[in-house]
Amino acid sequence: MRTVFLQSSRLVSVVLFMLCGMSIFAQRQDILLNNDWNFRFSHQVQKGTEVRVDLPHTWNAQDALSGKIDYKRGIGNYEKNLFIRSEWKGKRLFIRFEGVNNIADVFVNRRHIGEHRGGYGAFIFEITGKVEYGKENSILVRVNNGEQLDIMPLVGDFNFYGGIYRDVHLLIIDETCISPLNYASPGVRLIQDSVSHKYAKVRAVVDLSNGGSGNREVELNVRLLDGQRVVKEGTKKVNLSGNAAMQQEFTFEIDQPHLWNGHQDPFLYQAEVILSRNGQMVDRVIQPLGLRFYRIDPDKGFFLNGKHLPLQGVCRHQDRSEVGNALRPQHHEEDAALMLEMGVNAVRLAHYPQATYFYDLMDKNGIIVWAEIPFVGPGGYNDKGFVDLPAFRANGKEQLKELIRQHNNHPSICVWGVFNELTELGDNPVEYIKELNVLAHQEDPTRPTTSASNQMGDLNFITDAIAWNRYDGWYGGTPADLGKWLDRMHKEHPEICIAISEYGAGASIYHQQDSLVKTVPTSWWHPENWQTYYHIENWKTISSRPYVWGSFVWNMFDFGAAHRTEGDRPGINDKGLVTFDRKVRKDAFYFYKANWNREEPMLYLTSKRNTVRTQRLQTITAFTNLSGAELFVNGKSYGKAIPDSYAILEWKNVELEPGENEIKVVSANKKLPLSDSFHCRL
Repeated sequence: MRTVFLQSSRLVSVVLFMLCGMSIFAQRQDILLNNDWNFRFSHQVQKGTEVRVDLPHTWNAQDALSGKIDYKRGIGNYEKNLFIRSEWKGKRLFIRFEGVNNIADVFVNRRHIGEHRGGYGAFIFEITGKVEYGKENSILVRVNNGEQLDIMPLVGDFNFYGGIYRDVHLLIIDETCISPLNYASPGVRLIQDSVSHKYAKVRAVVDLSNGGSGNREVELNVRLLDGQRVVKEGTKKVNLSGNAAMQQEFTFEIDQPHLWNGHQDPFLYQAEVILSRNGQMVDRVIQPLGLRFYRIDPDKGFFLNGKHLPLQGVCRHQDRSEVGNALRPQHHEEDAALMLEMGVNAVRLAHYPQATYFYDLMDKNGIIVWAEIPFVGPGGYNDKGFVDLPAFRANGKEQLKELIRQHNNHPSICVWGVFNELTELGDNPVEYIKELNVLAHQEDPTRPTTSASNQMGDLNFITDAIAWNRYDGWYGGTPADLGKWLDRMHKEHPEICIAISEYGAGASIYHQQDSLVKTVPTSWWHPENWQTYYHIENWKTISSRPYVWGSFVWNMFDFGAAHRTEGDRPGINDKGLVTFDRKVRKDAFYFYKANWNREEPMLYLTSKRNTVRTQRLQTITAFTNLSGAELFVNGKSYGKAIPDSYAILEWKNVELEPGENEIKVVSANKKLPLSDSFHCRL
């Protein structure tokens, strides 16, 4: 079984920082401010209407997830008292928000200190000169998830949850520090100029800031660590002018580097950056460094560290039942564990930047990441994803800068996504997409760009690679249409790198049928066996075409979409391979597990939730990554079967008896005695 690397020490680390001595040269402290907030909506102006909440929090966990199309989109107020200790005088204080959807206006002691526009990136404000020491200070955040025409995204087939739905931190740092003010980034940027099996050249760019009025002479030390071993080290004396910021750069060359190699070996160096003054450490930041090189070939697909790696991917939205998008670390950990169990080696984090902690998990577990900004089109719905307003264009560029600067150091991220399902009708986004593409390369020359399209047009020929959202066999057509379309596109445009950014079909675990009959996607009937068939046939097409550089199932998990009226209930997009509450793996999950995860032996009977059968003669299907299995029905053997090249076992014309029947499969390998069974009634 695969080990999932988690970060349960996160809380312990914060507590240790809090317990550190308060000497003048103490390191930075990072204090979580998640507890004891008072919340009220803006229309609740009467005193005493607020309720206590802890973060992360969204006010749409109930209404949006019940399928209420007009779920609350407006202003919510979060307020808490924060005691500012007297001994923090002489330090610099910052308040950092990891995610607030979608506009945040922040007040300290009822004085406005700043606004952030955009729901998925982190942001930070310095509050050093705005607090009263030795007293309680009021922190008020007015959050607005109302519709705006100047903020990405304008539309989307997902919920726009309102709230402070990620962690909030108080940073207490020395007057001279590694600056957190560069788009709320770590203040340390690791640039991989050249990487091979024999040699690596890395630059470390460090943001420094002096909040005092006088000049400060400091020492900056950067060490690349392999565990406790120092691989490379550099030190500089730096003179920081008063009330000024500057960057310092180090270059390191490493012979025979240990590469970050996906699932096989997700090895990480650590880059430790220490700022000292008068021989005492005043600030310290540690960032992961995963050295790797990769390329995308239009004929042969994706290569990691010189070796072809078919990207067996899924897409993921950042929400789940009961809590909406207010996810805690254990939720991220469970999602990562389910992905690893299925054998996923790539993920598209759609349609927006997701939590830093989830990128950390991808780094540690060797999963390739497609990270993107929320430049989202309407899909099959009304409205547009692009309005040609100067404010909208500026906001999109700011969100792209946030994404890249905040997450540049994650080795798992291999492509930056620029847009999803835009249309050229009306305000044409093509020129703006070109601007975003240029900006992405200016911000990060080391990574390629990509996009997810669902139509033809000039917008498909801008980013370095391109991908299409295809639903052949769900929204019209048959699964066979995907192969025809892919081959035609590759023939007509052999120069472009093609991927499948979305493919999927809806399924309810409560909707079962004996026969294989395609349903209407917008209906209240989403039989599970059609989803299974859809994924089998689509995977056959994708896996046989090496020029497809990656494929991403839509979706790994069911997710909230209040406007949807289909499947077994309103408000849910049920294309996930796992249910919204993460409790049930659908049959298609096990199909991919049998094909993608060869490390964990498995044998799984399909259609076991179809407990009432209407046809006497049945085809029994199982998925396995073993050499074969034997079927027993009511104790009678129907013989052994060998899986085909897609890990599928089939027994045709299996006869059921009237009443209760036991269906059981047993692995043919005596050394791996696996079995699976269920009961059904004819």
